[in-house]
Amino acid sequence: MATEALIERILAAGDGPSSSAIDALHELLDDATIEASAMPKSVAEAARLVGLSTPTLRYYEQEGLVRPSRNTSGYREYSALDLRRLVFLTRMRLSGMTMTDLKRYILLVEQGPHTIPERRRIMLDQQDRIKRQIRELSLALEITEYKIRVYDGHPED
Repeated sequence: MATEALIERILAAGDGPSSSAIDALHELLDDATIEASAMPKSVAEAARLVGLSTPTLRYYEQEGLVRPSRNTSGYREYSALDLRRLVFLTRMRLSGMTMTDLKRYILLVEQGPHTIPERRRIMLDQQDRIKRQIRELSLALEITEYKIRVYDGHPED
């Protein structure tokens, strides 16, 4: 499936990740599914597709997280591989991964497969942070729901 369609499926997921969105995400992260014939996207098209601003895309480029090629007119062109990396970056930033950790991770990716153990460690650490966030948000949701139940019984509060 085309990168653009996969991204649309992921971002269209409603309240929670559906099995369809998760399948699309897995396919997006599999470099073997990248379509070689896909037309590159402009900065504006790439930003719209992944839900970022164009200044954020430029910042990610400045920080070395993504390296889009340039066409003969000098404009940035985001390939399917670039778009897939942007999806990864946006999900990691959303989950609270620091720019320092992201830069380290991308540097390791670009150094090749011998860095997989260190990349795995970074992802395990991030997994721990995400699980903690989920626990904290679950408690915040429980408190919110409790207060709503209380207010339903006592609207004057």
